[in-house]
Amino acid sequence: AGFSPGSSSCRTLAPESSSLSLLGLLVPSAACRTGFQATAGVRTPARSWWEEWSPKPAPSSPWGPFLRAATRLTATCLPSPPRSWVFLVKKCYQDTDTSLQSSIITKVKGVTFTNTSELGERLWDVVDYVVPPQGENVFFVVTNLVVTPNQRQDTCAESERIPDALCHEDSDCPPGKPVVAGNGVRTGRCLRAGSAQKGTCEIFAWCPVETKSRPVKPLLGEAEDFTVYIKNFIRFPKFNFSKTNVLDTRDKTFLKSCKFGPKNPYCPIFRLGSVVSWTGSNFREMAVQGGVIGIQIEWDCDLDRPPSECNPRYYFNRLDNRFSENSISSGYNFRFAKYYRDAAGVEFRTLFKAYGIRFDVMVNGKAGKFSIIPTIINVGSGVALMGVGSFFCDLVLIYFIKKSNFYRDKKYEEVRDLEGLAQMAESSRQRVAPDTAGLAEQPEVQDGGSGQKENGCVCRQLLQPTRSGHQENGKVTVEPLQL
Repeated sequence: AGFSPGSSSCRTLAPESSSLSLLGLLVPSAACRTGFQATAGVRTPARSWWEEWSPKPAPSSPWGPFLRAATRLTATCLPSPPRSWVFLVKKCYQDTDTSLQSSIITKVKGVTFTNTSELGERLWDVVDYVVPPQGENVFFVVTNLVVTPNQRQDTCAESERIPDALCHEDSDCPPGKPVVAGNGVRTGRCLRAGSAQKGTCEIFAWCPVETKSRPVKPLLGEAEDFTVYIKNFIRFPKFNFSKTNVLDTRDKTFLKSCKFGPKNPYCPIFRLGSVVSWTGSNFREMAVQGGVIGIQIEWDCDLDRPPSECNPRYYFNRLDNRFSENSISSGYNFRFAKYYRDAAGVEFRTLFKAYGIRFDVMVNGKAGKFSIIPTIINVGSGVALMGVGSFFCDLVLIYFIKKSNFYRDKKYEEVRDLEGLAQMAESSRQRVAPDTAGLAEQPEVQDGGSGQKENGCVCRQLLQPTRSGHQENGKVTVEPLQL
């Protein structure tokens, strides 16, 4: 009895003339991968590794070499990119923690000098142009101003730029009603200049009201040379790991001399002009009407390595409309005032409409550390992909090629009547019994035989493995297999 090892579908081989043919038909499928090929009691080494694990259609099939090559290439190469992606790039052998806890402290430094008609000569330091002076994850740097000095609570004409304040007569200004999007409350009078037919309502407000337009040139253009110190503390609670973006160094002059750049990627001190330029914008142009810049701190820590290798990366983006000059909501500004009292105790103020750049500091990250559970899960998933090669090749050969019927017939053998096959094997054994008994009396090898006589010893003829199958008319066909 014989069997062929290692194929995608186990082939059961039956000798043409043997009393063990029934056993040959009933060889269990587990024997298909034993590594040896048995023929009438003779054990021969198995075929090569290439053939051992490749589907083997009949030798006459023209698809044999193609099937072996396609199966081995698909089974070997197809899982390789996923395995490399999972284990080398995504590090799926690690347990990860994305619940980052973070704290940010920002400090801006720099001074500048201005000389204007409203304010005269003035020196600006961090307390004047940074809101708030002690920043956290958001800080604002003033770059341009509209100043309205010496405002007092009194009655005055509303600005002509307010549509709801326009009037023709006193009845258009009902007293006590506030001006929509205006600066105060109507008093009931319509103020007209000279003989003009149209005027504005008189209001009770901080007078005089703001009437000036935004300067074309930024007042604090030198702010591009200011620096900001960003100190970030982070913690990954799952691994109880803490870190800061400030390098652990004993050089006391490090923070006084370094600035962030290609040569110092871990220095936490940033020049404002450089930050804006890294977003693709020009600081002087942006300083006229303001904008919003995002500073992204990204932590990606591999805790299987030393803690000193866990360092942040910084990314810079402009968050407001890049083409802000074409937008009605362009720039970024707000108003604030400084209050005083004169010698008589009357309160007055200086109103500032501040344009500037808002910096939003955002932090995110993850940490990973080796864990046996994700390792087992991902190894198992990678091994499961090994079966894709055989499935894909079988799918193509059975359903998509012109000779798919030929391959399907060779790959699958249907046994419908096991009892009839057993009777056939028994009948075949009885027919060949007399020939086997007289085999020892033959002095010479017959034509077509494989027995031989040497020194009076007659060797038993090796049985040739065959394949048996049913046809549609119920007949059994037996054909020899080529080994």
